[in-house]
Amino acid sequence: MHLHRIHHVAIIASDYARSKDFYTRVLGLRVVAEAYREARDSWKLDLALPDGTQIELFSFPSPPPRPSRPEARGLRHLAFEVTDVAASAAELESLGVEVEPLRVDEYTGRRFTFFADPDGLPIELYETAA
Repeated sequence: MHLHRIHHVAIIASDYARSKDFYTRVLGLRVVAEAYREARDSWKLDLALPDGTQIELFSFPSPPPRPSRPEARGLRHLAFEVTDVAASAAELESLGVEVEPLRVDEYTGRRFTFFADPDGLPIELYETAA
């Protein structure tokens, strides 16, 4: 087996409209497709990053909450590469998103920070190499 890259990450939102706004307007992801699945009483929104990686945003009736942040078993956080983490953090803050103080990765020397989506899912911004 030879894995090429991550195709998509799936996220279940408690408030579909609020999360759709966050991922499209605030983070700027492109809408690929959106469908209401009547049998599941569920929306599915396919979003894309410039490299083609996708996020599937779902709504489901009464989804259980995330157990804890961020050290629950399973997926810990979602991370996006950015060219300038400080500029990206400032842009998020200008849109009303609370961003943690910038940190430096002790192994790579690259800057990073965290913020949360509307449901508290931790999201990391990680600076690419100069």
